Amino acid sequence: MTRIDVMDRAAELRRQRVPFVLATVVRAQSPTSARPGDCAVILSDGTIEGFVGGSCALTTVKAESLRVLSREFSALLIISPHSTQSDENDSDGEVIRAFNPCLSGGTLEMFLEPSLPEPTIVIYGDSPIAQALLDAAAVVGFRPLEGTFMGSKELESDFVVIATHGIDEEPALIEALESKASYIGLVASRRRGAGVLSLLEDKGYDLSRIKSPAGLDIGGRTPGEIAISILAEIVTRRNSRSHRAETLAPNYPQIGIDPICGMDVVIDASAITVNLGGIDYYFCCNGCRVNFQKQHS
Repeated sequence: MTRIDVMDRAAELRRQRVPFVLATVVRAQSPTSARPGDCAVILSDGTIEGFVGGSCALTTVKAESLRVLSREFSALLIISPHSTQSDENDSDGEVIRAFNPCLSGGTLEMFLEPSLPEPTIVIYGDSPIAQALLDAAAVVGFRPLEGTFMGSKELESDFVVIATHGIDEEPALIEALESKASYIGLVASRRRGAGVLSLLEDKGYDLSRIKSPAGLDIGGRTPGEIAISILAEIVTRRNSRSHRAETLAPNYPQIGIDPICGMDVVIDASAITVNLGGIDYYFCCNGCRVNFQKQHS
């Protein structure tokens, strides 16, 4: 793939709301097969499309790209075959130094930039508060959608807000409860909200995901102020460690350790493996696999 092909693929993935990392080589010290400007996209399953180095380098690129994707931060990755006292990563995570003894002898530096789809907020209602939410959500990085009673199977959203002011609240809440939404906010007074939730509880629904009244208590009075309080609560939820662990970690491959060189290896369909005594061992390259087999022959 050419650089233009990779950029086109990245644009396509963004349109499809598929998470990925864009890796771009910014410095290459010979001998290396990659050159500055080479780039690739790395998907959440470890698939690499493009070129940023040979098989040994790709082992490190895969593992570190998945970490960058799960933590949602950009980083400069420095891959070197030489271990030095400066191999420790920066505390803020902006520089990742990876010791890779399997490289040919050169050093690679590349920028890893994660791209994740904006989280979706489904908003039920045509009230002033609902309209204020639709207007403000995009400003803080969300993809707002109007709730249309599409059915829980089609309701793919982490966050749902019901702002119908008493109209069809119960069916909207049921639709949200039967979806995978982690946050369900009900815009209602404490008294009316308690009454609606009581009806749902009598029907056997788990109400732990529902927040009523929706929003942080900032004393909001106008539709805009109430919308801001709800978005602030959703942002708090989105940025919590528990929410990130729930939404990201289960989707990514596990990381194994090469028993020969000690490198991290992504455990996916392309991983080089040897089963010995019922235990799977993972390797960064065929050279390490051969050495392992010789040691245990």
